[in-house]
Amino acid sequence: MNRYFIFLSYRGTNYHGWQIQENATSVQSLVNNALSILLKENIQTIGAGRTDTGVHAKFYVAHFDSMASNLESDSKFLHSLNRILPNDIAIQQIKKVRPNANARFDATLRGYEYVISRKKDPFWIGLSWFYDAQLNVEYMQLAAQQLMSYTDFTSFSKVGSGTKTNNCQIYNAEWKENHNLLLFTIEANRFLRNMVRAIVGTMIDVGRGKITPEGFSQIIEKRDRKLAGTSAPAEGLYLTRIEYPDKCFI
Repeated sequence: MNRYFIFLSYRGTNYHGWQIQENATSVQSLVNNALSILLKENIQTIGAGRTDTGVHAKFYVAHFDSMASNLESDSKFLHSLNRILPNDIAIQQIKKVRPNANARFDATLRGYEYVISRKKDPFWIGLSWFYDAQLNVEYMQLAAQQLMSYTDFTSFSKVGSGTKTNNCQIYNAEWKENHNLLLFTIEANRFLRNMVRAIVGTMIDVGRGKITPEGFSQIIEKRDRKLAGTSAPAEGLYLTRIEYPDKCFI
């Protein structure tokens, strides 16, 4: 058997996230089906992690095993795979990796972007959070900078998620303004379920003046999800980056 990493992107609007779920359409189920049809094998992909219902991925990675030995150099196969999949899922590359490489557990960094549209724009519907209230972006930036000082993010974790630890190492977090868009980027070694959306929702409260930047730090320290803000809507969130060590690749 040969192991491959498959690199893809998808618009999450029509899906209940990446992960296969009963009685719901997921990206993983469609990718598994397309690969199984073409390879005439029962292909089961393992993804880099979950994404919530409605969340998008500009960059996503999964691995799978197959008897086929030359998929990474088979442009016809890649073309056929994209023809089977719906228009909101696109495969960019298939790359052969070492037999023990794991798309989920070998990832060393993940990055997300959250997009807020400050002005009503039909071209951003379903792809951003339309939020036109006045915000103090400088205070939101101060709150974002506090994230690098902590590792326990229980306050931003989905209750009952069952994770063994709520510790994450955040490497970068910042807000940027781009015309009518407000963009939040964050990178870490791992993320908890619903973590980025909870962080964004709480920082919106900072921007509105409901919470001070110092109060944002206190929410993290108290490790209580009930003290944090409401999670931001899924449609503004994008998975944008996943990195792996060189040892994964052949």
